[in-house]
Amino acid sequence: MKQLVLDLGADQAHSLDSFEVGQNAEAAQLMAQFAARGAREHFAYLWGGPGVGKTHLLKALASTEGGHGGARYISPFSIESEFVYVPEVSLYLLDDCEKLSPVAQIDAFALFNEIRANNAFMVCSGAVAPAVLPVREDLRTRMGWGLIYQIHGLSDDEKVAALSAAATARGLTLSPGVLPYLLSHFRRDMRSLSTMLDSLDQYSLETQRPITLPLLREWLQAEAKE
Repeated sequence: MKQLVLDLGADQAHSLDSFEVGQNAEAAQLMAQFAARGAREHFAYLWGGPGVGKTHLLKALASTEGGHGGARYISPFSIESEFVYVPEVSLYLLDDCEKLSPVAQIDAFALFNEIRANNAFMVCSGAVAPAVLPVREDLRTRMGWGLIYQIHGLSDDEKVAALSAAATARGLTLSPGVLPYLLSHFRRDMRSLSTMLDSLDQYSLETQRPITLPLLREWLQAEAKE
């Protein structure tokens, strides 16, 4: 029986519509304003633990055009030129700010000043609030220039509801117990759970068996051996 390797590192399409809002309705609304370059504030900072959707939101914004220029996603490990302001880009998206190297912090500081001087937009993210970011003080101050939102993860009930809706949209029928078992025995962030659902669907088609709890257990055991 052919095994399907679960690649959780593969990039998936990101969009604002596919972001599971949960308790983050106000932040999601603000991100839509940044996508249209219509936010009153030109700076925003999103913070929260791993897997809550910060990178999803920034990468979703990276694909937007606001009528006044494109958008650029920047990671702490981006090349130096990515931190340079250009008129063609109206929205800059700086992810994982707590991981910025000392050199990257200098580049980010300069970029903040250029963005402000040119009336562009910027959304940053980090694992912690700006006040306790492990970066230089002047950069930490700039991280707190605009609106600050903590991004909250979904509750278990919200995750089950979101995954159930995703399964229904794909025409999948899940036996009772499949999703609660996933939450108890698998990575709990929505990106991993959604990827798992896709892979489980493929396995179900390959084996020509419905998605039941025994099939899920069998698949997880096979993947663990791989």
